Amino acid sequence: MNTFDPTRFAVISDIHSNADALVAVLRDISDQGIDSIVNLGDHLSGPMAARETAELLLAQGMPSIRGNHDRWLVEKRPEDMGSIDRVAFDQLEARHLKWLRELPPVLWVSEDIFACHGTPDSDTTYWMEAVSSKGGVVLRSREEINSEASEITASLLLCGHTHLPRRIDLPDGRVLLNPGSVGCPGYGDDRPVPHLVQTGTGAACYAVVERKAGGWVTAFRHIPYDPRRMVELAKAADHANWETRLATGWVN
Repeated sequence: MNTFDPTRFAVISDIHSNADALVAVLRDISDQGIDSIVNLGDHLSGPMAARETAELLLAQGMPSIRGNHDRWLVEKRPEDMGSIDRVAFDQLEARHLKWLRELPPVLWVSEDIFACHGTPDSDTTYWMEAVSSKGGVVLRSREEINSEASEITASLLLCGHTHLPRRIDLPDGRVLLNPGSVGCPGYGDDRPVPHLVQTGTGAACYAVVERKAGGWVTAFRHIPYDPRRMVELAKAADHANWETRLATGWVN
């Protein structure tokens, strides 16, 4: 990877061990003539190809941070891990875990670009979305979104975690951007209450960012790829329920 270019770069997040989606995205990034990538975490946890994904990422050498699943892979005992974390853990070597352990929770990519996984203070909090008492995933209020950024002076703030590609312009002109998920376009969670996050597309998603005279120009790119190998790996790991989400972006 070349020296990071803060004027034009790609942002990826939430690969979740989907090596084939990552390959498709990396190929498209190269086709766009982009040399710089920021990676926002949740790299390896998933019932598919964790070791293969780790090798791809280590070869790239891109600026990366840890996500909540990355943290759980190195903080929890294997017997206490969630099922998708345990599948990944069993594939990984000590050097892969060392890489995860050394990743920072947040990163100033440049003096004007800040990256985190969830919010600046939490890798498990949704920054732009909230979950209602009935399990609906809705946009947070402008006040709540802005308050999370109160101490961050960067004009571009990057986050992942929800797997939903979204851009929000803050009242003072700063840009908050979630690039979506490379490898897991739908999931269910039980915190704070049971809810589903569904993008409705199986395409691998990332964002392209360019700094222009008028501000940050951003674009989401949805890259079709063949998920069948990943589906078979998920089935072999007793996660057949991943077939629908990988193929369609819907959980049910």
